[in-house]
Amino acid sequence: MSKKEKINAYRGSLVIPGGRVGVLLVHSLGGAPVELRFVAQGLARQGHTVYCPLVPGLGGGTDVSGLSSWQDWYVALEQALDELKARCDVIIVGGISAGAMLALRLARERAKDIDGILLFAPTIWPNGWAIPLHFNLFALVYHKFVAQLMRLQQRYPYGIKDERIRNFVIDSFKSEGRPLEDLFGRGGGLVWEFKALARDVRRRLGEIPQHTAIFHPREDDQSDISNSFKLQRKLGGVVEVTVLDDSYHMVTLDRQRSLVVDRSIEFVQRLTHNIEEKAAVERLVKGKGLAE
Repeated sequence: MSKKEKINAYRGSLVIPGGRVGVLLVHSLGGAPVELRFVAQGLARQGHTVYCPLVPGLGGGTDVSGLSSWQDWYVALEQALDELKARCDVIIVGGISAGAMLALRLARERAKDIDGILLFAPTIWPNGWAIPLHFNLFALVYHKFVAQLMRLQQRYPYGIKDERIRNFVIDSFKSEGRPLEDLFGRGGGLVWEFKALARDVRRRLGEIPQHTAIFHPREDDQSDISNSFKLQRKLGGVVEVTVLDDSYHMVTLDRQRSLVVDRSIEFVQRLTHNIEEKAAVERLVKGKGLAE
């Protein structure tokens, strides 16, 4: 951990203070901010402020009772945006997997506050090659109390192609004394809420106007690349898609994480440059208008 990097112990969030360009990143369903640490550190090295909040209810172990809703997750993310907005002039929002859906909703509802979007293996619905076929039956569950009776389990290779990295993640989790069920299991109520969130976002993709960069593995075990192609077709702004050929779902941790970091940095720099250039032109035009 660098000297600038700070962990907010109370909220379990990753915060790296920096300049006036802020990046707000959302972890996966049942995940944690550590999933985004490589990307966060890479962006921070460029002088940007990075905030990866642990979203209550969305994060693993933060809603044992299963009572939170996706609206609760969204309210928490809006609060994180307001905190970042207080210290930054330019804001990019992003997320990995299910977190990407929450980031897209924020970009839609707070379009004036958000300048760009970064998405990592976005998941509209889990349909990768490692998802069991019977999981599709979950789409027929219409009541949360029924969903809460179910327990869904991730299957090998758990979103990580690199065996060394996969074993490191598993060993780190075991060292904390937590059962692997917490790492790879998902309560049915949690998945039900995600389904409702994704439905809300999917219906209004065309209302999301920001420039977007997407990173998706060709052989995603959890979320087929068709998820990203749908976003590319439907989103209202310019969309760039980088297809990764040597990673599984957790692209921010897997073999091509350095490529993901480098291209994320390039996207933020390019976007920031365009915003600054546009602002300079507007000042020039305004100055000429006053002179006349």
